[in-house]
Amino acid sequence: MYCTHRRWLHTWLQRHLADTGTAADLTQDTFIRVLTTRSMQAPRESRALLTHIAKGLLIDYWRRRDIEQAYLQAVAHLAEHEAPSPETRLMLIEALVAVDNMLSTLKPLTRQMFLMAQLEGMTLAEIAVRTGKPAITVRRHIRRALLACMSTQQ
Repeated sequence: MYCTHRRWLHTWLQRHLADTGTAADLTQDTFIRVLTTRSMQAPRESRALLTHIAKGLLIDYWRRRDIEQAYLQAVAHLAEHEAPSPETRLMLIEALVAVDNMLSTLKPLTRQMFLMAQLEGMTLAEIAVRTGKPAITVRRHIRRALLACMSTQQ
């Protein structure tokens, strides 16, 4: 499967990325994913499977790239001595990616209420007024989000 489809997949990824190095990395990641999640028997629709996996990896790559760019813009104004070290920057970006992944698993209303509480510092009562939901419902949504945060840390 690797010998038959590697070049095709690399070309397909390169068209979507315009970057040979990243396309090569994602090509390898795709085959690693095939090896770790599938039986050793090659599926009949190999290209369809490879395309499906590669699309997911592309989406992950683009999301991470967007998060990294937003982070770099946020710290661009810092003086050199205030800027985080490369190791700290990598850890922070990894944490932001994990938070983004966790937030994407939440239902939209749960995510909205959680962000109101965490980013805007709103109380349960304020969130209830803004969303038109009872405070007990707001509490349940925020609890779900906090449980999702806790499961992300493990």
